[in-house]
Amino acid sequence: MDLPLVLLHAFPFDARMWDPVRRSLAARLRLITPDQRGLGRTPLPETDREPSLDDAARDLLALLDRLELDQVVLGGCSMGGYVTMAMLRMAPERVGGLVLVDTRASVDAPEAARNRRALADRAEAEGVEGWLAETMLPNLLSGDAPGAVADTVRAQIASQPPAGVAWAARAMAVRPDSSGVLAEAGVPALVVVGERDSLTPPDDARAMAAALPESELVVVPGAGHLTPLEAPEAVSSAILNWWERI
Repeated sequence: MDLPLVLLHAFPFDARMWDPVRRSLAARLRLITPDQRGLGRTPLPETDREPSLDDAARDLLALLDRLELDQVVLGGCSMGGYVTMAMLRMAPERVGGLVLVDTRASVDAPEAARNRRALADRAEAEGVEGWLAETMLPNLLSGDAPGAVADTVRAQIASQPPAGVAWAARAMAVRPDSSGVLAEAGVPALVVVGERDSLTPPDDARAMAAALPESELVVVPGAGHLTPLEAPEAVSSAILNWWERI
């Protein structure tokens, strides 16, 4: 496949989370890893609209237009997967393939949505340094993740703008179910999940793979929710092997 590969990062991170994967893929593929709105170096636009991942998808469409890319293979980890599915709803003709990593098509349960809104309120009131990483870390990595990986996670989370964190949390809380969108995708898809992912577990990945008409599922042994950081070699190999087959 000659299309570029666009990979969208998880919450609450920025494009740096793909750096370990980028080192393996850059020589083989044209890889694009943008920061999403309000996170990393991308500012949060001023708007009166309620937070919605549709706006993040519009940001991506604008980026593809600036780069003069009519179609890409699009993928993402966790929140990046949610934005990928929003893009698939909005402009399916721009998506020539899917890479869905540690994400899911279903909506949040009511308690999970409430927790996201509470997190957003606290980020706005207190900032994010310290408490956010320590709150999230147990669910992001397996217990066997190297200390250096945990340090990277802490540092990247602590560096995020509180307003962007709050916006993204509220947008995820109201995202729609995307199972039907996946069923109508009609493009090759790779689904990757950590064996020990407690946030979007393997059963969620299997449900997405079953919904997609043309899909491949890879379960990464021993990894948690952030496989691109915890097991970048396995993620890179899964992408390259799938890419060669399609």
